[in-house]
Amino acid sequence: MAFQKAVKGTALIGGGAIATVFGLSQFSQYRNKHGTFVHVQAAEAVTVPIKNHFPTREQQILALQTTGEFDVLVIGGGATGCGCALDAVTRGLKTALLERDDFSSGTSSRSTKLIHGGVRYLQKAIMKLDFEQYKMVKEALEERANLLEIAPHLSAPLPIMLPVYKWWQLPYYWFGIKLYDLVAGSQCLKSSYVLSKSRALELFPMLRKDELVGAIVYYDGQHNDARMNLAIALTAARYGAATANYTEVLRLLKTTEAASGKERVCGVRCRDVLTGQEFDVKAKCVINATGPFTDSVRKMDDQEVPNICQPSAGVHIVMPGYYSPDNMGLLDPATSDGRVIFFLPWEKMTIAGTTDSPTDVTSHPIPTEEDINFILNEVRNYLSVDVEVRRGDVLAAWSGIRPLVTDPNSKDTQSISRNHVVTISDSGLVTIAGGKWTTYRAMAQDTIDAAVQAHDLKAGSSKTIGLQLQGAEDWSPTLYIRLVQDYGLESEVAQHLASTYGDKAYEVAKIAQVTGKRWPIVGKRLVSEFPYIEAEVVYGVKEYARTAVDMISRRTRLAFLNVQAAEEALPRIVDIMGKELNWSEQKKKEELEAAKKFLYYEMGYKVKSDQLTDSSEISLLPSDIERYKKRFHMFDKDKKGFITILDVQRVLESISVQIAENTLHEILNEVDLNKNGQVELNEFLQLMSAIQKGHVSGSRLAVLMKTAEENLRQRGVIPVDRSGGGL
Repeated sequence: MAFQKAVKGTALIGGGAIATVFGLSQFSQYRNKHGTFVHVQAAEAVTVPIKNHFPTREQQILALQTTGEFDVLVIGGGATGCGCALDAVTRGLKTALLERDDFSSGTSSRSTKLIHGGVRYLQKAIMKLDFEQYKMVKEALEERANLLEIAPHLSAPLPIMLPVYKWWQLPYYWFGIKLYDLVAGSQCLKSSYVLSKSRALELFPMLRKDELVGAIVYYDGQHNDARMNLAIALTAARYGAATANYTEVLRLLKTTEAASGKERVCGVRCRDVLTGQEFDVKAKCVINATGPFTDSVRKMDDQEVPNICQPSAGVHIVMPGYYSPDNMGLLDPATSDGRVIFFLPWEKMTIAGTTDSPTDVTSHPIPTEEDINFILNEVRNYLSVDVEVRRGDVLAAWSGIRPLVTDPNSKDTQSISRNHVVTISDSGLVTIAGGKWTTYRAMAQDTIDAAVQAHDLKAGSSKTIGLQLQGAEDWSPTLYIRLVQDYGLESEVAQHLASTYGDKAYEVAKIAQVTGKRWPIVGKRLVSEFPYIEAEVVYGVKEYARTAVDMISRRTRLAFLNVQAAEEALPRIVDIMGKELNWSEQKKKEELEAAKKFLYYEMGYKVKSDQLTDSSEISLLPSDIERYKKRFHMFDKDKKGFITILDVQRVLESISVQIAENTLHEILNEVDLNKNGQVELNEFLQLMSAIQKGHVSGSRLAVLMKTAEENLRQRGVIPVDRSGGGL
């Protein structure tokens, strides 16, 4: 009876909502169909020639220094800034872009990796009859379809499951998700569907079974955000935009109009961060697309202008791939504090997030233990009791800053806009702020439209709809097979190269080193458990990577997938980059330290270290303590109270096992809390206690010592690879 009432009530509400949305969608569909020809032909109307290769960074800096005046100068190399540069240059405008760090070094590389319209925003639009929210969702769904089309190698549809634990929620959520499909219209990726309890558990076996009623599956897009951002920047460069990373804007240049006496922004004074050289870049129009740093650039123009950016921090964590199916995400629509949590497969790992809390604007946001534990607790609520969700399984964690804005043109200046806002100051500075990753292209189009009108630039309409990005032109789902057959790459490595570089994967394969093995013929991995190869570091330098951090976080995604693996790969990455960029030994040392600091603070290594410190509590039963002491003294034969590499080597030799000395250094260093080159008994007991509590997992020393104890009788092989555990 309760279920029937729930269905009837929801049907009435949902029926009215469907009628409302259907009417709005029909209008939008009519408008879209009316403009279909323009939509399809936009990219084909580009008359600007595209180069086969993008210029070097040195050539780009020279272009910035020697060009008399650009039509458009964009500040900011995130998704929106690069989108603005691509939109402007393909309209035939002389375009420049400056980024003080690396492309996508901020928010654009720290997203949830989804290309989506926003299910929760549609819910608000219907419940509050908010047409602006509806338009935002509609626009995002249109942009989702376009993004999947223009970069198919970097993006793909992803089914997302919404588990239902109360009968009345089933029709409620079903109507909501069907409305989402309806708003997408002809651009719906795949139709949503309902699953029975047994079918839901078959597709997502890790799901909590108790009280599960069923599930609803809908589709959104997923992408490699940093690589997508880079693809936009490289495409703009190939069309002729002078784009330069590590080029900081110091101040805005202004001139006084003779007729009106008004000051107008006419360019910027900037500095090449890598060389320290300062120079001016003149432009008819300057665009501020700096995300969370929007207000700092606005204040360069006018110190008195009020802030419009309301920064919000979102933390994500990465866990081993076994926490989720290979091709099915999970949505928690109502967490304990009302937020939404996604639990998604990504790059063969599992990503979970995000949080939403006020923060200060910083270039180096740090994930907190509180946020990490909040996400873990929410994950525990949805996973089976058979799956132990361990703090030690967090492989990486990061925080990204969302640049939410208040519209300065709105009467209610305190109201935060979830949409984007384009403003033009009295001196002509164009600012684009707010919005979301998915709508970067539409945001760029609106920005350049406003710039063209405000500065009387000679340009036509936007031509970026359907405009393929770097790597998309000759990509196909079977491209990786050619890489395997023609170059002798491992299948996993070939698939990774194809899905990262698209048709440019051949260029990476051509410079891959011979392994000296029967198979694979070429392609030396940076670390054993990830498909990244050394040739990508060489190619990454061509893609404007200039620091080790660029390489581990944005050219490859190692830092976002496993910080320990990233740290392990760093020495080799620094060596290769050093050769390509002629680094001195001192410079290589500085790069190594800077990258380790980045991993420690920004990617969650610090919170890993905090799980096992010299003040960690030892919570073990007396019987466990005796057992672990006995294991420890197998290695500490002299009863010194500590073990060294020599002690470990002696035991390994006795069972005919050899492990490279540098590997043993790494293994002991993971547990050597006071960094004195030895592991003391107390440190070992702290480690075993942390493992029992789930705070630490995958400790190679613990695995080695346990296996050695067993193998003293059996003479087996001791595994020392990471076991899937993490931070």
